Amino acid sequence: MSILPVNAVRRALLAAGVLAVATVAAAIILIAAGSGAATAAQPATQPPASASAHSVPAPVPVSLDPATTAYLVLDDTAAVCTPNPSCVATLPAAASLLARARAAGATVIFSKTVNPGDQVLSQVAPLPSEHIVAARADKFFGTDLQQTLTDDGIKTLVLVGTKTNGAIMYTAFEASVRGFTVVVAEDGVSSNSGYIQRYSLYQLLNVPGFPNAQNTPLLPGAVTLSTTKLVSFTG
Repeated sequence: MSILPVNAVRRALLAAGVLAVATVAAAIILIAAGSGAATAAQPATQPPASASAHSVPAPVPVSLDPATTAYLVLDDTAAVCTPNPSCVATLPAAASLLARARAAGATVIFSKTVNPGDQVLSQVAPLPSEHIVAARADKFFGTDLQQTLTDDGIKTLVLVGTKTNGAIMYTAFEASVRGFTVVVAEDGVSSNSGYIQRYSLYQLLNVPGFPNAQNTPLLPGAVTLSTTKLVSFTG
């Protein structure tokens, strides 16, 4: 029986090791490729939750005392409304309720953004006697809105404007924190997409600390979803 030289044995073992490593590497590549293919086959987004989990109740009628109600037109301005067709489409409804709020004697307040030169659009333009605040999403922050409402004895706010996931949502939440009851007129508010709009309306009714998931009309300290046509003034 012949005995292989030591160097030959070493070379044979080395070759076997290289082959094993190559085999394992090839297997890993195949597994990774298969995994990638499986991943690519998955949907880009998760399927939506059931409709009941994120349902938004129908808007409800509300009857308000104009002496304790303020109508807030938020950011229907050249800077943020004009570029957004969905916002422009809400202006007739907002203007119609504006006329009725004025006729009833309700307090009327406007907001605009902090963009230099931003102006409220002519369709809902403020009268010289009506108050305007300039702020970012939360119209209470850094403004005299709270003082104005307190001075006028306001208990309920009716909100229209844009954006539903911006000025409307943040101002509504802060109003609830401060003890006001809030009405949001669905046909007078807008977002950049239908998805954002629907989710924002859902969030307004389900905000932590001040929920009104069933959309009970005028639940104290919470948001009620209504429409400009379903808002009436009495007294």
